[in-house]
Amino acid sequence: MAHSELNLRERRVIEDMLNAKIPVREIATEIGRHVSTIYRDIKRNGYSDEELPELNGYYGVVAQRAATQRRARRRKLVRLVGLRKAVTQQLKEGWSPEQIAGRLQFEGQSVRVSHETIYAYVYGPDGQSRELARYLPNRRKKR
Repeated sequence: MAHSELNLRERRVIEDMLNAKIPVREIATEIGRHVSTIYRDIKRNGYSDEELPELNGYYGVVAQRAATQRRARRRKLVRLVGLRKAVTQQLKEGWSPEQIAGRLQFEGQSVRVSHETIYAYVYGPDGQSRELARYLPNRRKKR
């Protein structure tokens, strides 16, 4: 079975059922997820505020926003414009992702990126909209 993350609808169901004091095992059964997935999401994405502790708890929208921000933080080529431009330029010059990653490491750049990250960017939504796959050595549309 493939990995799939909780979506906003599921997180709102979790929020509603927690407010109704329903046990986590029943929540997991209701939305068709493993119990540990629910516990992990409550712990990881729960809201806490030291100044207003009465507002502490699990809110579906807040949890979804936290999860989305955590995922976005990982994507260097989406976040760092200079690195993205350099990688894109080298791809257009005919370099392979392995060569680009190796060269960045050899030159001692402060920000490095692996060849897998470059492939993920090229075959992701941003890279497909720019048609970067055609600059790869094998020029496949999908990996």
